[in-house]
Amino acid sequence: MSKFLRPLSHGLFTATLFLSACALPRVLKQAEAGRTVVARPAPLLASGESVPFEVTARVPANHLRKGVAYEMLLRYRYEHGLREDTLGRIAFTVGNYVYDDEKKGQLVATQKFTLPNTPNRNPGELLAHPQVRELKKNGRVLRGKDDVLVARGIADPARLVTREDTVLTLLPENASNNMSGTRVLPFFFDEDKWFIRGYLGTNVQALEDLIDANQNTKQVLIIAGHSPDSTDAHNRLLASKRVRMLLYYYKQRVKNFSYLNKNENIRYDTLAYVRKWDTFLQKVTTSALKPDQIDSVVSIINDTKGTFEQKEKALHKLTYFDYLEQYIYPVLRFGTVAVTYTAPKRYDSEVYLLSKKIVDKQIEADALTPEELRYSATLTPLLAEKQRIYEVAAANTNSWEAFHNLGVVLLQRAEKEPTPKTRTAYYRRAAVNFTLAAHRNPTAEFFYHAATAYHRAGDRLEALQNYDYAIKLGGPRPLLRKVFSDRAALEIEVGQSDEALRSLQYAGPSYQNALNKGLILVGREGYDLALEQYKLAQTLRPTAAAPVYGMAVVAARQKNEASVGDLLKQAVALDRTYAQRAVEDLEFQDYTQGKVFREALK
Repeated sequence: MSKFLRPLSHGLFTATLFLSACALPRVLKQAEAGRTVVARPAPLLASGESVPFEVTARVPANHLRKGVAYEMLLRYRYEHGLREDTLGRIAFTVGNYVYDDEKKGQLVATQKFTLPNTPNRNPGELLAHPQVRELKKNGRVLRGKDDVLVARGIADPARLVTREDTVLTLLPENASNNMSGTRVLPFFFDEDKWFIRGYLGTNVQALEDLIDANQNTKQVLIIAGHSPDSTDAHNRLLASKRVRMLLYYYKQRVKNFSYLNKNENIRYDTLAYVRKWDTFLQKVTTSALKPDQIDSVVSIINDTKGTFEQKEKALHKLTYFDYLEQYIYPVLRFGTVAVTYTAPKRYDSEVYLLSKKIVDKQIEADALTPEELRYSATLTPLLAEKQRIYEVAAANTNSWEAFHNLGVVLLQRAEKEPTPKTRTAYYRRAAVNFTLAAHRNPTAEFFYHAATAYHRAGDRLEALQNYDYAIKLGGPRPLLRKVFSDRAALEIEVGQSDEALRSLQYAGPSYQNALNKGLILVGREGYDLALEQYKLAQTLRPTAAAPVYGMAVVAARQKNEASVGDLLKQAVALDRTYAQRAVEDLEFQDYTQGKVFREALK
């Protein structure tokens, strides 16, 4: 019997192989007969440093065969076809597809993918290549003949963000004979802590430099407080401990490093703010909160019936308490050291010539006072010479004025540089000097200047941090609105659109904010609301082309070719550069070959 079974088994095996081989072309043909592949969003949309998207494929259900799977291999090709990113596959295997509710007899499979967002990946193509594969080990694979174009290029909102740069100017320099004055240095503590730490806002180095300068010190006033939150406020002695820590630190530094001053000759005054609301109210009234929100906070605090704890709990119930907790409470955990001192007088003689000798290291820097040395920078029109003077002034005096004006000069030099690499290097150096100035004189304006320089340099994380510091310190409403505006622009660039919308709530109405909000809404397919923002921007600046161009993008998304043509024609009439921009814009890729599009760009 076994003699007859062997040929029969061999024949069945051969037949199975033959049927399997025949099934692969049949499955491929049946799947491709009604196949569609689309990417969403279309065009692909960058979000910060990545490009997240999903691909949905639909194929007829009748292609299904046991042991065989139809697949789409995804890859992204760029740099004129010389480079490719292999992304993965969409496979119509059990568990990876569902039946289409809208169209009977169709299967739907969706897969999410991510690409790195780099300039060299645009232009490029998202391609899908079909294949059929046997699911068994070492199974056969039959690949389709042609690639399927799924999407073309990457749209990057970061390149479309509107940011109107603030012109930063030099601080006025005056050489005064009177070197006496009071230096105020703020410190900030961690929640429920009283130890001095060398992090942002502590001004430890600035305080040490002031003591080591050995100027005749008359009086030192030390003040400290606490935030109203329960963690900080439950310790009634916390503010006093912060005062004592600063006093101890100052006296020890004088004892060990000052040869002119002695602790017994200095008048020390101390004050601890315990459960007081005046500093809190001052910060709230100079914050970016809306007027009615400020009024609500003031009403709670000025209620004569409530206790300290009751008022603090009432603040927790406010819908905008997160703003108080994030931007107001941290700066109430403060300490302040105010030093009153005198220094020898000096007359202004041959300031410029002496400064040149100081810069050239022919004489010591103390030949001029710090004010005279900085003032000498105003006596030359050459940016390179100004830079050298401020560099010497900053290195020798560590003054915030020198660091700030050095930053401004470096920004001015950056604007004159033709090469992006050199320009970025100047921006980064400017940002570092603005940061040093802000640490020595913490104001919202100075941290905003640092954020601006980092933003221009493309150092996004550092820019976001400095925008945040500026907001926390508080300041004039117009300044805070500009800070929130520019932070929102940066948040769009890094793909944080939710955070950008929150920032725009405090930024107030402006041309920049209307365009950027419109950009976010287009990305979220809120076309009617986006159109409202572009119309607002057009009202604020009627001769600008950007709002009209934004309306054209909305029309393209809504598949309204006639409106696309009319709006592009208006935009190009206002600014001819928008013609080339429209040709390269992926939003209009479905219209570039049409007559309406070509006529609009003439």
